[in-house]
Parts: sequence; structure tokens; C-alpha cells
Amino acid sequence: MESNTYIAPAPQKIPKVAFASLGCPKALTDSELILTQLRAEGYETSKTFAGADLVIVNTCGFIDDAVKESLDTIGEALAENGKVIVTGCLGAKGSDGNADAGSLVREMHPSVLAVTGPHATQEVMDAVHTHVPKPHDPFVDLVPAYGIKLTPKHYAYLKISEGCNHRCSFCIIPSMRGDLVSRPIGDVLNEARALFESGVKELLVISQDTSAYGVDVKYRTGFWDGKPVKTRMFDLVAKLGELAKAHGAWVRLHYVYPYPHVDEVLPLMAEGLILPYLDVPLQHAHPDVLKRMKRPANGEKNMERIARWRETCPDIVIRSTFIAGFPGETEAEFQYLLDFMQEARIDRAGCFAYSPVDGATANALEGALPDEVREERRARFMAIAEQVSVEKLRSRIGATMQVLVDSAPALGRKGGVGRSYADAPEIDGTVRLLPPQKASKTLKVGEFTKAKIVAAEGHDLIAMPV
Repeated sequence: MESNTYIAPAPQKIPKVAFASLGCPKALTDSELILTQLRAEGYETSKTFAGADLVIVNTCGFIDDAVKESLDTIGEALAENGKVIVTGCLGAKGSDGNADAGSLVREMHPSVLAVTGPHATQEVMDAVHTHVPKPHDPFVDLVPAYGIKLTPKHYAYLKISEGCNHRCSFCIIPSMRGDLVSRPIGDVLNEARALFESGVKELLVISQDTSAYGVDVKYRTGFWDGKPVKTRMFDLVAKLGELAKAHGAWVRLHYVYPYPHVDEVLPLMAEGLILPYLDVPLQHAHPDVLKRMKRPANGEKNMERIARWRETCPDIVIRSTFIAGFPGETEAEFQYLLDFMQEARIDRAGCFAYSPVDGATANALEGALPDEVREERRARFMAIAEQVSVEKLRSRIGATMQVLVDSAPALGRKGGVGRSYADAPEIDGTVRLLPPQKASKTLKVGEFTKAKIVAAEGHDLIAMPV
């Protein structure tokens, strides 16, 4: 007699993938693309290496410290899990004796399953499929339209292009990420709209060279919402500003080279369409050092440009990075940089002691400086930079500013932490919010609050919510 008993199939084990994302925000957006694809195909993520079926490590390979951190993380993942796929900038690097991409990683960690370079989502997914087959019947509709994000819900990075056309002598990024490739403007604006609609209150525009957006396609006309839009920095930023205004959100620009056409964006800042904040990687000020660096800028013109920016938009905050101790840098050239800092009054400045990077043409320059000289100059630079920053922060005492809340335990009854327009996440200071004096006043993560600045402490401001 046949049995009609139905025996349900054993539930399928859903594979888990752990992820380590190192390096800059551009690498972070690569990680988000891979995680979005993993989730779309039904994979789950693991918070620990040991609890995963596979680990993906997105690496950084720009300077020696970043290379060491990446290699150490790969080693940690191999020790705890054993099944590791490597992607990112370090995956594009060769070793001393072998120029082939990925050879450095494979020589240090020969047991990794696969090595790819940056922005290689499909290659990473192919490797995942090989070693951990994807589950059946993925619920694609469970993935939000804006994808999987590694940032808090209220801010996100928007990558508008890949690669770089410059060949700065200290940098190997073009050899890892290639020449400039601008994303279609319609795709960028659609992603921005989806992010704003998901609740994002701050959009951080990133690339290797934001102000070169559209150069590779000769600023061709694209389409968005059925209307023509030029693939150009100004047109993109203007549209992003309009989208942000409709959602009461911020747009912040990073990695902006000081080309003349950047001046066109300043009126958008002055009228409040985008934040009056520019992240401009100047690297140095002396014309001869900039020439040896093969930088696409001139120190004297930078000073003039910054002055014009402040005339157009007095509230503008300028952040920059610099290199001290570049090969051949004389004491007079370094003093020129210090004088520039004093005059330019850069609001937020970081400084690296020059570090030789494998494959960089600067390694062949004459006049390499001893490590102790490079470090001493970096320290001298930062002393002046911090003095300028402190003076700028103290000038804000008594002002009332709009603050985006990043942390607010117990609805802010014990205070919280936020950022003003002058503070990019992770790299700048914060606004430490005191407990509100009014019992009815609450703070909520991802929302704006008005706050009166009452003190400055280090790189941070202290404020009372009002």
C-alpha cells in the first residue's frame, strides 16, 4: 500500500560570507556593490570570519602602512576561516620579482582562493560561485533599491567615476584602477534619488578626481527623467543639490582638484544648494615640488583661487592633504609650504610624511630625505595646521549651527554626537552635543538639530541643542 505521507526536504543551509573592507571611501563603495550582489543572490553575511563559509577582503595598497594592514587582515582571515578571496587595490599590485597583478598577495599568502583588482564585482562573484555555490531561489525583492550600505543609514558615499588620468609621481592608483571612467549621469542621479528616498540625509560625492567628471566622454549629453543633462561636474552637482533640497539633505564634495571650472560650483554653495565644503588634495604649495610631484596645479594659482572662493562664499570650509619630505624638498621649499598654510588658512589639513610606494616614479627622484627629517617636517606642518584649525573652531563659539546627529543614546537625554557642515564623517572633527536643557527636546540619529556652540576642544566643538 502506497503511503501518502509527504516528507519535506531538509531546509537548505544558506551560505554566509564575511567581509572586511579596508582603505578609502572609494573602496567602500566597491564593497557595497559586492555585498549588494551577494544579498541579491541569497547569500547571508557573517559578522565573524570564523562563522562564515568564505571571507572576502577588500584591500588597500596605496602606502606601506595600508599594504601591511591589508596583508595582516588577509592572514587573520586565513587563520580563522581558511577560505579567502582578495579584491581591491592591493590585488592589482605585483611583487618585487614579479610584475603580474596579484603576485604580491599570492607570494605572501599563497593559500588565498582568488585575487582580483579594484571595482571587480563580477570577478569576485565568479570566485564566490566557484567555492561557495549560490543558494537557490534568491529573494531579489528583499534587496533595497539603493543596495547594501556599509555606512550608517543617514549618510552614504556616491561614487561618480573610477580611475584617474593624472600620473602623479608619488601615486600608483592609475596603475591599479585605470584611467578615468565617468559613470553615466542618469545612473548617478538615479542612485542619488534612491538614497535620498531611503532616508539618507548626507550624500558624500567621491571619485579619484571629482572635478574631472565627464572629461573622458567629452562632457556628452546624457538623459535623466527624460531630460538632457551634460556629463559635467557643475551640471551633476546642480542636480544633486536640487534632489537634496527636496529631501532636506546635504551634498558634500570630496577629491576636488582646483581646476578653474570648480569656481562655477561656488555660487551653488553660497545659495545653500550644496554644502560650502571642499575636499581639495593640494599635496604641496611650492611650484618646484608640485612639478616633481607632477601635480595638475600651481601653488600660486591655488592661493588666488582659494581667495576667490572665500569672496564668493565666505562660509566655505576647505579640507586638504599634504606630503612633507618629498624627494628633493629643501628646507626653503618646506618653509614655503608652511607660509602657504599660514596664509591660506586651510580649515582642516592632514599631512603624511613621504613614503616610497612600490611602482611610483618618485622613487627614482634624487634627494631622498632621511626618515627622521620627513617625520620632523610632518610634525612641524601639523603644529601649524592644528593652530589654524583651533583658531577657526574658536571663532564659531556663540554661533548657532545645524548639526546632523550621528549618535544619541536615550534620545539624547545624556547628550550626543553630531557633525556640522564643516565636518565630514571619519576624517574631520565632531560636534559634541550637551544634554538639552528643555525636557521636551530630544535628539534622533539621522536627523538635524540646531545647536549653539559653547566651546571648542581639540578638533571638536561643544554645543547646546536649542
